[in-house]
Amino acid sequence: MQKITAFIILNLLVGSATLSAQQTEIYIHQLTEFDKAVSLYNDKQFLAAQIIFDRVKQDNVSQDVQADCAYYIAFCAIKLNQSNADQLMEDFVTEYPTSSKQNQAYIGVSQYYFEQGNYPQALEYFDKVDESGLTYAEQEKFNFQKGYAYFTAKKKKEATTYFNKVQNSQEYGSQAKYYLGFMAYEADDYKEATKQFDQVSGEEKYKEKLSYFQADMNFKLGNFQKAIELGKAAMAKSNALEKSELNKIIGESYFNLKQYNEALPYLKEYKGKKGKWSNTDFYQLGYTYYQQKDYENAIVQFSKIIDGKDFVAQNAYYHLGESYMKTDKKQQALNAFKNASEMDFDLKIQEDASLNYAKLSYEIGNSYQSVPDVLATFMAKYPNSPSKNEVENLLINSYITSKNYKEALTLLEKNKSPENRLAYQKVTFYRGLELFTDGSYQEAQKMFKASLKEQKDAKFTARATFWKAETEYVLDNFNEALLSFKQFEGMAEAKNTPEFKNINYNIAYCYFKQKEYDQAGNYFQSFIETSKDDKTRLNDSYLRLGDSRFVTSKYWPAMDAYNKAIELKSVDADYAAFQKAISYGFVSKNDKKIEDFNKFLATFKTSQYRDDALFELGNTYVADNKTDLALKTYDQLLSEFKNGTYSSKSVLRQGLIYYNASKDDQAITKFKKVAADYPKSPEALEAVATARLIYVDNGKVDEYATWVRTLDFVEVSDSELDNDTYEAAEKQYLQNNTKQAIATLSSYVAKFPRGIHALKANFYLAQSYYADGLEANSIPNYEYVIAQSKSEFTEQALARLSEIHLKKNDFAKAIPVLKRLETDADFPQNITFAQANLMRSYYDQKDYPNAVVYADKVLANPKTDNKVKSDAQIIVARSAIKANDEGKARTAYANLLKIAKGELAAEALYYDAYFKNKDLKYDDSNKSVQKLARDYSGYKYFGAKGLVVMAKNYYGLKDSFQATSILESVIDNFNDYPDVVEEAKTELDIVKTEEAKTNSSINK
Repeated sequence: MQKITAFIILNLLVGSATLSAQQTEIYIHQLTEFDKAVSLYNDKQFLAAQIIFDRVKQDNVSQDVQADCAYYIAFCAIKLNQSNADQLMEDFVTEYPTSSKQNQAYIGVSQYYFEQGNYPQALEYFDKVDESGLTYAEQEKFNFQKGYAYFTAKKKKEATTYFNKVQNSQEYGSQAKYYLGFMAYEADDYKEATKQFDQVSGEEKYKEKLSYFQADMNFKLGNFQKAIELGKAAMAKSNALEKSELNKIIGESYFNLKQYNEALPYLKEYKGKKGKWSNTDFYQLGYTYYQQKDYENAIVQFSKIIDGKDFVAQNAYYHLGESYMKTDKKQQALNAFKNASEMDFDLKIQEDASLNYAKLSYEIGNSYQSVPDVLATFMAKYPNSPSKNEVENLLINSYITSKNYKEALTLLEKNKSPENRLAYQKVTFYRGLELFTDGSYQEAQKMFKASLKEQKDAKFTARATFWKAETEYVLDNFNEALLSFKQFEGMAEAKNTPEFKNINYNIAYCYFKQKEYDQAGNYFQSFIETSKDDKTRLNDSYLRLGDSRFVTSKYWPAMDAYNKAIELKSVDADYAAFQKAISYGFVSKNDKKIEDFNKFLATFKTSQYRDDALFELGNTYVADNKTDLALKTYDQLLSEFKNGTYSSKSVLRQGLIYYNASKDDQAITKFKKVAADYPKSPEALEAVATARLIYVDNGKVDEYATWVRTLDFVEVSDSELDNDTYEAAEKQYLQNNTKQAIATLSSYVAKFPRGIHALKANFYLAQSYYADGLEANSIPNYEYVIAQSKSEFTEQALARLSEIHLKKNDFAKAIPVLKRLETDADFPQNITFAQANLMRSYYDQKDYPNAVVYADKVLANPKTDNKVKSDAQIIVARSAIKANDEGKARTAYANLLKIAKGELAAEALYYDAYFKNKDLKYDDSNKSVQKLARDYSGYKYFGAKGLVVMAKNYYGLKDSFQATSILESVIDNFNDYPDVVEEAKTELDIVKTEEAKTNSSINK
């Protein structure tokens, strides 16, 4: 048993020895290969070494040998600059954390990344290095490289620590001192920077750089002359970026020494930071030009300073204002001084800018706030200003020159001091004129009365008296107006006023309206004798003179006056010709009357008096017993004016001609036509009554009775009661007993809804309701009248009914009534009224095409007054704007500008500026905006919109400051108009976005 065991053990030992001998042989071979690879590595045969290391690593070797192979493989990759070198080294660090070469690996990886310029990754591995295991040489290199890596990461504190460790290194000392100096320079520690730079200044490779830094440091230390010398010395050997900075250093140094001539060429050569200049850069160049009296170039540079809110900006804006003044650009100067006055970095500049802003506002107007307000604000803020008296005088005068009478009046009401009484008299007068122009006659009258209470200036007292009379006239107080006009006429200063030339004309109309025709005629005659240039009033005076003489039965003088009007060939020549023909009838000259009416009909084929002329001509033929011509004339009238005012009368007259000629059948035919076609009209009643006589005379009473029962407006049995009831009601109406008339006429209409007098009764009842202020009650009665055949009441009913609907802004109901009034009216005033209000109604309903149609009709009417023409032009213009018809809008606003007053004139001026801007006529557009600001400052909305256009003009003229300044002022001052503010914000964003490309100071 023991032998067997011993044998087994012996065999095992023999086997073990054999295996061990084999393994040792392999291991020795691997080590030989490994040593060979190391030898190749040391001989810098990196690729061959790497191949052998890789082969050894693949064999079954120890963990330590594998680790060493992986280490060398990675380092060979680094030496060979293979793309996966970093990954191989990182894999080694990860897979063999206990390797003795771990520290060397960290050094290798960090240096690899350092040499690749990947400093953040290098820092990550530098931090893992065990510095105690490094040789002196390795430690120097490590300290410098880690310091530099921190430097690139802008960790200056850490970088300083490592650079300080190698300051005295022979290899790295100079570089470390340079970077230490540079970091001190960047931290504005010029003492330390100078110390470090001085230690390397002898080395050639640092000389160029150090010249730049030393020039900049001397500049920043205020050693401007030294900075100039060093800067010039460094210029030749500097790159483009450094040259730009050196130009800035030299230029600004000369600037600070106030040597502006020398500063200019250097400041101009500066390229900015990353191609952008700061507000300070623009200011220095601008101020340099300013000091050389080159104001145009100064403006160019100062104008690039936008978004500035500091001492530099305040100075720049102030000098920009002065530069504009030197070049006579006052509107631009106003904006510049405004900006400077709103900053308090330099109080003296602020006060002087405020004074200039106030004085310019007075001189050229101000769109941001009223001129009186600007002046008053200055006086309140600087009560001890040496310019106080000058500004006080400007304040008083500004109440007139700014034409902002509404706000001026508010300020004057708060300060009714004796020295302001003259200003108060003038302002109330001009405010009265504004209100009169806008149609606010009651308010205008109050202003004129307030002006008359002061009487500090005789001329303004006279003018206020005249316009007080005008307001009394338009308010239908004709007697009071007459007294006021005569009072004006008697004033000594009246002859020196622009109103005096028309005084006889105005007095004449007062008499005319009060039916004092003799006096009216005399004053119209006086006006004619003294006023030959005013063709419109002259023509009207001849007409009214003729009317005055005509009414007082002085027909020959009337005809003389009408002849003068005809000779003037005015728009009313047809009226004069008609009146002249009528006049011949009153002097028993029917032959001349017939001749003139025939001439009238041949000459005035479209006259509104044509139907009147035909009717009068027919009647005159009847009077001259020329019945055939009369019948033909009535037929012509019926042919041309089938539904005219004289239709029923003409048919009735034809019937009467036949009746008087005993042509009963033809007469009955005409009378029945009147009754059938014009029921309930007075002519129908007369036709029935005359027909009754014929039937009775011919013994055909039954036939009459049968016919008359078919007529619903004749109630034979109740006729007497009908007549009596109506007569009582009409009596109250004619005596102006309004309330009794309403009661009695209402009773009649209720009892006899189809009565003989139903038409008249409904009309008179409607008129009574209207006179008593019960307009809504009158509507059904007016509607009854217009629903009947055309009568003498139709036109008045249509006019009143449309007026009622318009007052209620019920345009849907007003429009059909106005359209019928336009068609049926005989009086031109009513046609004009209908067309003007159809125009306004369609516009209010946003029916712009129809609004324009009627606006064109209004404008085509030569008798339309300027106020209505203004309304028409504005509707055409606004409608065209909404329809994007720019051509029509341009024409309409241009025409409006010629005649408009008040707010419409402001709107027209705005669009004048708007279209000129679109045509790139920036200067002309700005002139329109300036006129808008100067003459119509009370109309803030269009003033604000005009400022936006002005800003766009200035940006088109490359004046960024003006553009931004104006837009910011609009945004700050016009919150009541959100649409304008929104537009200003959009434009400001456009400007700032564009300017930010070259100005680093702009905040978008």
